[in-house]
Amino acid sequence: MLDFHLILSCLSILVAWKWGDWRNWRLYYSTILYMIIGDLTYIILRWNEPLWRFESPIFTSIFIEFLLAFVCYPCTCLIYFKLYSKIKKFKKSRYVLFLYLFSASLYTSIESLSYRLGFISYHKTWNSSWTFLFNLVMFPLLQLHYENPFLAWTLSIVLALLMVHFFNFPFTILENGRY
Repeated sequence: MLDFHLILSCLSILVAWKWGDWRNWRLYYSTILYMIIGDLTYIILRWNEPLWRFESPIFTSIFIEFLLAFVCYPCTCLIYFKLYSKIKKFKKSRYVLFLYLFSASLYTSIESLSYRLGFISYHKTWNSSWTFLFNLVMFPLLQLHYENPFLAWTLSIVLALLMVHFFNFPFTILENGRY
């Protein structure tokens, strides 16, 4: 039996192989790590009570998290920054806005398909609308990190704290003996 996330990872590699900016991967390396660290931070903070959980008949949820973080996210950055570099040549902000909307819509559509097929479950009032909003913020933050890492990390921490407050994240990681 095939797994949605494994197929998605393989497709990510193929698309990145064809359209990713492999020549300049070193330029994006810190932003790739930024994206991975953000995801791993979510995993640690929300391990006991996730907003979403990846489901699979084959793999554990944590394996899928790592698969996406270490395969799909680097591929995403390689593709995204190649598209951005082409748009930057036009010096038109509407094209950049289109790229943000397109990227957020594509990511959300893939997750919505995953949800409909039963490969992801939502919890604690999370839904595809929250995913779309998150993705609308994530792609500009990736671009900001590439251009100004300190500002991106500062904004990311502020936004993470807002999410912690809004979604009432428990900090069980800080409790003795629970983790």
